[in-house]
Amino acid sequence: MPSDLLSPVAAGTAAEKATSGEAWLRALLDGEAALARAQARLGLVPEGVAEAILAAHVDLDDLAVRARGAGNPVVPLVADLRESAGEHVHRGATSQDIMDTAAMLVADRTRRIILADLARTADALAGLAREHRETPMAGRTFGQQAVPTTFGLRAAGWLTAVARAREALADVRLPAQLGGAAGTMAAYGTTELLPVFAEETGLAEAVLPWHTLRAPVAELGAALALVAGALGKLATDVVTLAQTEIGEVAEPAAPGRGGSSAMPHKRNPVLATMIRSAALRVPAYAQVLFASQAAALERPAGEWHAEWLPLNDALRLTGGAAETAAELAGGLEVFPDRMRANLRDELLSEQVAATLAREVGRAEADRAIAAALREGRPLRDLVPGGIDPAGAVGPAAELVDRALATYTGETDS
Repeated sequence: MPSDLLSPVAAGTAAEKATSGEAWLRALLDGEAALARAQARLGLVPEGVAEAILAAHVDLDDLAVRARGAGNPVVPLVADLRESAGEHVHRGATSQDIMDTAAMLVADRTRRIILADLARTADALAGLAREHRETPMAGRTFGQQAVPTTFGLRAAGWLTAVARAREALADVRLPAQLGGAAGTMAAYGTTELLPVFAEETGLAEAVLPWHTLRAPVAELGAALALVAGALGKLATDVVTLAQTEIGEVAEPAAPGRGGSSAMPHKRNPVLATMIRSAALRVPAYAQVLFASQAAALERPAGEWHAEWLPLNDALRLTGGAAETAAELAGGLEVFPDRMRANLRDELLSEQVAATLAREVGRAEADRAIAAALREGRPLRDLVPGGIDPAGAVGPAAELVDRALATYTGETDS
């Protein structure tokens, strides 16, 4: 796999390692070994074939070049394994059986990493929502201040999106693939091998061979795009709230982080920026995976091959974004004093209008507010006793509690 020099969101992360060329080679070998173990359990091949497969040494770079001859790496891999492990390697299988199974193994192993990082992210967001349940700040619509909200409610929104996306990713079924040349199992003469093979791989059992039924890959792509989008929402809000003119949050500080090559005074929101870069790319990869469902007849010519890199990059980017988001959420600096200072008087117009309307009618209330705005008088002075922006957030704290209760219920189940 190429270096992640141009994709720093994934560089050095656990997901990068789990989607490396070495990881794919290991998954291919694991797929072949699982097939040999399953066949040995049914008396179709001798014992010991799986062990010989896993002990084989394969040159990754050489395998990649030789894959051009057949259009996939399984053909040259099987040739190598038969030299070292014997003729029983890959018996009855087709290249796509092993390649698809390896893809699901890589996906399953990477998904475990992503789910763990999403759990860390969600826990941190729940902490922010709980701590700032009643911290007032400006709500913003169309990029402008609208009415008061609380930072706790904003964090609860991030939490809800991340928790839902995590659930969607966890629910995706990742099946083993085994069907033989045209998906008929003819080389085996029985379907008894299907559940045994799935058990040996640790993957789900497919109802049918899915050589041209690509829903498992498309569903995985959709879930990865949902995760990347939820993390992208968090990141986009952090970038906005960290702007100099707003300054309500800041990313966790670290040596060398956020610096500018030209402006020493800057502290750029680089964690959020990297997450956003993934969120903008993963949906495009998911689109390729969806398009690949239009595979013809019993074996695809191009659609299956087109999936490999987009799927791998989607896993890698989403994994990198999740690990980065856990760091961002866990160390996010929040500035309540700045939030309160940024609350403009105009944000009280809705609350003032409702209060005045009960006393003098809506039309007169609107005229009074318009006159105050025109003359530069504080709107809060129109109401006897004034209005505190913190008291104009409605049941925001109750909404935070609802989100936290839902999340707690999910994590305890």
